[in-house]
Amino acid sequence: MSRKLRQRNHPKLTVFQNRVEGIALKAAIRLFRLIPVDIASYVMGSFWRRLAPLNSRHKRALHHLEMAFPEMSKKEREQIVRGMWDNLGRVAAETFHIDRLLKQDFRFDIDADEMTQSVLNGETGCLFVSFHSANWELCVQPAVRQGVEITGVYQALRNPKADKALRSLRQDLYKGGLLSKGHQTARKILSTLKSGGVVAMMGDLREARGVQVPFFGHPAYANPVPASLARSCNVPIVLGRVVRKKGVHFHIEGRAISVPETNDRQDDIERATAEIHAVFEAWIREHPEQWMWIHKKWAPPGKNAADKHARRAAAKVNAPKVDSP
Repeated sequence: MSRKLRQRNHPKLTVFQNRVEGIALKAAIRLFRLIPVDIASYVMGSFWRRLAPLNSRHKRALHHLEMAFPEMSKKEREQIVRGMWDNLGRVAAETFHIDRLLKQDFRFDIDADEMTQSVLNGETGCLFVSFHSANWELCVQPAVRQGVEITGVYQALRNPKADKALRSLRQDLYKGGLLSKGHQTARKILSTLKSGGVVAMMGDLREARGVQVPFFGHPAYANPVPASLARSCNVPIVLGRVVRKKGVHFHIEGRAISVPETNDRQDDIERATAEIHAVFEAWIREHPEQWMWIHKKWAPPGKNAADKHARRAAAKVNAPKVDSP
């Protein structure tokens, strides 16, 4: 039985479960905040590196890595996926210290192009689009430290108690507000961007109802929303990445791109979305162990856009002709 179904059938049990999970999370937050972040990050990373491969998602990550790097040996792929788990374990521990890390400039070095720098200086608005590399939560650290108010978009947890606890840790990241996905959120984002504000969202998540773009040589599901928003509001997209250098020290990079604007709006959005993923792919290739390979990013065989188009064309050609009466 799915969790949503259990919630409908047993509302009282769900309330109790949410409360227990919320209390447990708050206790974990307090505990981890007592441990220095460097130690907590190392211990959690080591723990995940050893135990996470027992999870079924480990095989999925290995499969995706084989798709992306078919020339790579099994041993190399195994090392990369274990490195991924190590990084994700570190991210889990560092999340409890996120507000403190924001203020520790010695942990970061910044590489910003001209447009990104103008955003950091508060001279222009933009749409920040990042991906799940290293500790992606810290991608907006340079902007936050320079007083830029950022509106963040995120996927809310099903447990409102746990969601509230984690939101409280991120409040210093998103002074402009942290919005969960929904129709009202879309309106607020448009209003923020059109008024010269800054919005941040993830750009590498799967969106089966979106568009398909090339990604590591295969058709991949991609979210067209960032490109659509940037085009509609006439703002640049700043692609951001975080690279873990050593322990809890990071390199943050910002690279601006513009969305083409022609008479074909849909084509403009698809081209910009493909460009976003081309940049992400190049960055992932530099540090493959720091990206989240468990994403169900790629279209299954027979479901890519080219195949669908070919099947539709074949169906039209082979359809039986019916004489008019």
